[in-house]
Amino acid sequence: MKKQLGILLFTLLLILGMTLSASAASMPRLVDGADLLSDSEEAELLSMLDEISARQMLDVVIVTTNTLEGKSAMAYADDFFDYNGYGFGSSYDGVLLLVSMEDRDWWISTSGYGITAFTDYGITCLSDQFLPDLGNGFYADAFETFARGCDEYITLARNGTPFDVGSEPFDPGSSFLIAAVIGLIAALIVVSSMKAQLKTVRQQNAGSYLKDGSFQLTESREMFLYRNVHRTVKQESSSGGSSTHRSSCGRSHGGGGGKF
Repeated sequence: MKKQLGILLFTLLLILGMTLSASAASMPRLVDGADLLSDSEEAELLSMLDEISARQMLDVVIVTTNTLEGKSAMAYADDFFDYNGYGFGSSYDGVLLLVSMEDRDWWISTSGYGITAFTDYGITCLSDQFLPDLGNGFYADAFETFARGCDEYITLARNGTPFDVGSEPFDPGSSFLIAAVIGLIAALIVVSSMKAQLKTVRQQNAGSYLKDGSFQLTESREMFLYRNVHRTVKQESSSGGSSTHRSSCGRSHGGGGGKF
């Protein structure tokens, strides 16, 4: 009886220890160490990050801090991801946005399937979406834009078309451009038709309104009015994919960052 009680007690302690260990490693997907968000903004953003992460089976994390503790933004972001238990599955699928107010650094660290979903080119394009708000201090808007962008990028990757050089999805803005071009062509057709109907109007030369001998040229000069400038569009590199590096614990990470 005592032996059975001992085994039961040991089992309970083992389960409790595993639970505590898992809880200690389970950090929220929003860590606002720099206190950039209000309580209501934090709650709303955390709910969004949790929903996207659970649905996509890939951790989407945002971390803000006032100091990088002497590390580079890349090293800090990678270590924060690795040592705080983030990442789905054995490949630790996830993406983390770090914002440091110390020197206004930002970095996106990717891991596992996150490296596939967020290519180097994709990270550049995604940052172009949230950096204006981040730089202007609209932190909640910037982080929401990042989260929604992550959701779209992961969905594209799951469908077999990661956002990368030469494989961008259809941009709604392009449909506006196409419609504008079609509208311009239609307008030109209408104007041409109206012009053709003005058969009674005859084009007159300006000289027909002058009397013979009434105009004398006393001085002539050349004036530079304008110039034609031809610009050549710089072509994007044809290479794509994600560059990777090793974090301090030896895991493979992709990513990119800069200043804001």
